[in-house]
Amino acid sequence: MNTSFEVVVVGGGPVGLWLACELRLAGLSVVVLERRTKRVEQSRALTIHGRTLEVLSLRGIEDRFLATGKPITAGHYAVLDTRLDFNIFDSRFPYTLFIPQKATEEIIEQRALELGVDIRRGAVVEGMTVDSGSVSVRGAGPEGAFELTGAYVVGTDGARSIVRREAGIDFVGYPATAMALMGDVVLDAPPSVPLFSEFNERGSVMVAPLGDGRHYRIVLNEAVDRGVTRDDPVTFEELTSVTRMIAGTDFSARDPLWLSRFDNETRLVSHYRRGRIFLAGDAAHIHLPAGGQGMNVGIQDAMNLGWKLAAVVKGEAPEYLLDTYEQERRPVGAYLHDTTMAQGYLITGFSPHGRALRGVFNDMLKNPEINAYFARQVSGFGVRYPEALPGCAGSSSSLLGNRIRDTELQLKDEDRTNLYSLLSAGKWVHLAFDAGEQVAIPEWLPTDAVIFEEVRGVEHASMFSGLKAILIRPDGYVAQSAEERHVDAA
Repeated sequence: MNTSFEVVVVGGGPVGLWLACELRLAGLSVVVLERRTKRVEQSRALTIHGRTLEVLSLRGIEDRFLATGKPITAGHYAVLDTRLDFNIFDSRFPYTLFIPQKATEEIIEQRALELGVDIRRGAVVEGMTVDSGSVSVRGAGPEGAFELTGAYVVGTDGARSIVRREAGIDFVGYPATAMALMGDVVLDAPPSVPLFSEFNERGSVMVAPLGDGRHYRIVLNEAVDRGVTRDDPVTFEELTSVTRMIAGTDFSARDPLWLSRFDNETRLVSHYRRGRIFLAGDAAHIHLPAGGQGMNVGIQDAMNLGWKLAAVVKGEAPEYLLDTYEQERRPVGAYLHDTTMAQGYLITGFSPHGRALRGVFNDMLKNPEINAYFARQVSGFGVRYPEALPGCAGSSSSLLGNRIRDTELQLKDEDRTNLYSLLSAGKWVHLAFDAGEQVAIPEWLPTDAVIFEEVRGVEHASMFSGLKAILIRPDGYVAQSAEERHVDAA
């Protein structure tokens, strides 16, 4: 059994598996070490937001998720009555997809196995040693003790990350101050709306479909602290009685699949990288699961890191490109840290003052511009990387760092293709809208790592209006563009 890899990924949830897919797509040798002996069986992370669906579509596997999940065009901020409108987004996916994490993890693992990722379950990492050229990872698995080496190690091993601990990276934040409970159940009398909520002086209830037409998730926050801890088991009787107390009905709940508690502990790492060690997902940021953002931000962490790490390992980019992972993704984590704390404050505002504050926010969200602001943040469509990458410093384009939506292109040879299909191999894409036009390519970037195409027609022409050429990163963000220069008449 191989013991030497270019990258060792510790943690085999959706984030770690997606990172492994990206690395393997680029041809790297990668192993995933997961302490669980089998995939997660609970629904857990229930939502895939629109930008994450675009990420999956960038690699051509979105249909696997769409075939299983249930699209919902409205989201929520702090379970407020005024919903977030996702229909406003210029995307093939102007919605949230409700799909259990069990299904998400299974689909991504299938993708990883198709690409040839080495996945080792029951592998418990116990320690690491870093030297000048590699990292040794020690632990125990089904076949006894093991020691693997990798040029780099990435910790996607959750809130209690052993990789973060071994790297000595601080996890700064705030301990839990509130407890909530949840259950995945069958409802014989479900709400008439797909995303139901009730908020009053007794607490709050939210009910969301799990996507299979039968099961629903009930999430409860009580106004009165009963002194329970996260480790106290949840009973079905507790779930239904609290639901009836707050909502006046338990929606004829039965047959619980999963019962759990969660809290609002909020933390963010001081650094996403220390030398040859990186962190992503819950290993880098934990928070109240408000709006279902955690797994989505984690997958987008992995998408950002994957192509950069692969390029450096393959000698296609300078090592300092890896510094841009923290530069680009930690601000996203910092905003997630703050906005989930703000939502937590609103969600637990059961006092008259708190309910008044919720009323003000409800009215604010009726303003389309304010609604769009929060919808962009929750959905991930609002993420932008405005700082030029190394070698792209001359770029002053207004599009720099923007995401690119999918669109149909008519190429020079009259072939028609979707833009995302050009990006599916994980390479850069250069589009010229005027014959012979080209933006500056980073000097370190090999030309065979770039797909060059001349475009004769675009379905969504407004997206490229005024452009002569554009360079798109492997993760679907603009790296460089050449814009038409308009000269005023004398």
